[in-house]
Amino acid sequence: MSIWVDVAKVSSGLNVVVLLALSAVWARNYLTFRSKHAVGLLVFGVFLLAENALAFYMYLLDPTLSDWFSTDVPVIAWRLMMLLHVFESFGLAFLAWVTFD
Repeated sequence: MSIWVDVAKVSSGLNVVVLLALSAVWARNYLTFRSKHAVGLLVFGVFLLAENALAFYMYLLDPTLSDWFSTDVPVIAWRLMMLLHVFESFGLAFLAWVTFD
């Protein structure tokens, strides 16, 4: 089960980094253009960033939850959580490619 825990941790941490970069670009675009599209992307990025930062905190830093996730969560739950984080990483990678192109 350790591999699932590690993949989920790395994926959520990577998502935090990508979302920080994307949110910075979207905030700059909003300040420049004042468009609803830019503010919508910024709000989306901030909420998704909060979700991933909380998941990263739970997986890695909180002593009670990280121990619980590492030992007592059923394997199928870890696989599904890891899969969601990995899918999100691929989606954010594509969004980053579109944004930074």
